Amino acid sequence: MTAPALPTSLLLNGREYAYAAIREYPAQLDAPVNGYEAKVLDFVRQWLNGTQEFTLHTSGSTGTPAAIALRRRQLEASASRTADFFDLGPGDRALVCLNCEYIGGMMMLVRGLERNVHLTIVEPHADPFTYVAADAEFDFAAFVPLQLKTVLAAGHAPRLNKMKAFLIGGAPADAALQQELQPVQAAAWLTYGMTETCSHVALRRLNGPAATTSFRVLPGIAAGQDERGCLTLRGDVTDDQLVVTNDVVQLLDAHTFEWLGRADFVINSGGVKVPAEKVELVLDVALAEIGASRRCFVAGQPDERLGQAVTAFIEGAPLPADQESQLKTLLAERLGRYEQPRQLRYVPEFAATPNGKLDRAATLRLAHEE
Repeated sequence: MTAPALPTSLLLNGREYAYAAIREYPAQLDAPVNGYEAKVLDFVRQWLNGTQEFTLHTSGSTGTPAAIALRRRQLEASASRTADFFDLGPGDRALVCLNCEYIGGMMMLVRGLERNVHLTIVEPHADPFTYVAADAEFDFAAFVPLQLKTVLAAGHAPRLNKMKAFLIGGAPADAALQQELQPVQAAAWLTYGMTETCSHVALRRLNGPAATTSFRVLPGIAAGQDERGCLTLRGDVTDDQLVVTNDVVQLLDAHTFEWLGRADFVINSGGVKVPAEKVELVLDVALAEIGASRRCFVAGQPDERLGQAVTAFIEGAPLPADQESQLKTLLAERLGRYEQPRQLRYVPEFAATPNGKLDRAATLRLAHEE
């Protein structure tokens, strides 16, 4: 059997760039590029020329963005682990449609470069398939939930079905999306990870007979808990440094955990500690059940009597009165007295970080301006 030809170029926004020319970027560039293309080409140039350290910024979805320095060996270890898990290698084709300035998109590039995968890169769009050839086929890709919802709504499930697998990251996959994924034949994997761990270190299958509610840590990663019950991680992707997260988990065994919520998303309402993500999950499912699926989140808002009042923020126009009544009834049935949202606030459109994650802080500011 003839070995597949190794790629000598990549495709970026519909234009082919030879790796030999990228090594000399920008000297060998024969046409202008936009700002995003310049950043992608510059990273690829650095990687091809052996740069040993890269500075990235966290997304800022849960706090102030922070600069983090990652060594090449960490990125190589992460790429190798993922490529081994999904059997990625020469001849495979990857669609890169996440923002490559952040770890999720950057690691798609590194996996392709390290395993000689053909890379088709497009700027982040809600429906990336709109920006690639109609007959283009891919074996692997990564999406944020908003992209995947748009892709499915646009009827691109047949294109997903031709893939070995695809990743979903950057935000939780809500109940409605998980339901939409069930007919998809390709394996859909929800990721758990962060910039400090060079993207994902654990995966959860969302569709098919192997679907599960728990995450499985990839081989070679040591998982534990601190005194708060928050997940800790150590491995070559962390440069063997212990990373202590703010994610409260239930460890089912040494390699498997269920994600319960963020420790810093606890609302102190009348002296009762309410986990915001628990309420969000119930709210998300209830919205789907009344036929009003949309993005939502829960936060504590100042309250003279309670200190913080549990408040639900829902994207879009206010629900009709009958639907809102149904929603409140379901929430009352499924949540404790202090867990029930004291108020439903509607925000026309949620704010997002540059890599597509929900920006809670900015959305709260928008809500207060209404």
